[in-house]
Amino acid sequence: MERQAFKISINSSPEKIRNILWSDVTYPLWTAPFAEGSKAKTDWKKGSIVLFLDGNDNGMISTIEENIPNKFMSIKHLGSVKNGVEDLNNPDNETWVGALENYTLNTENERTELLIDMDITDDFKEYMQLTWPKALDKVKELAESSSYS
Repeated sequence: MERQAFKISINSSPEKIRNILWSDVTYPLWTAPFAEGSKAKTDWKKGSIVLFLDGNDNGMISTIEENIPNKFMSIKHLGSVKNGVEDLNNPDNETWVGALENYTLNTENERTELLIDMDITDDFKEYMQLTWPKALDKVKELAESSSYS
């Protein structure tokens, strides 16, 4: 796995960006470039399980490694979900189990930088490099909009 970073500067507060990232209403909007109908089932608390699912209930099972409100969220990927069934022992998962996906919010001069750094396997590197900028543009659009608080 290789660590990759993606970032964007947003004219919004860390609180608002955090709400955009993890709200049940806005999460599906900014994650649509990855998979239409995306949702996350969790309470976002440190130590909690997260099911990251697409519209067909396929995706990943992960855990919240760290959650410092309005500053940092670290997610560790544990396994896959197929048709709503969690699988922690699938040999196909071995190359990426344990991968971290970190979200850092840094404020400077009334702007907030959103930095995502994550472990990526070679087979997903190009996909992530194409998709993350689209997702980050959507986070920026939502966070700078007056429609969401």
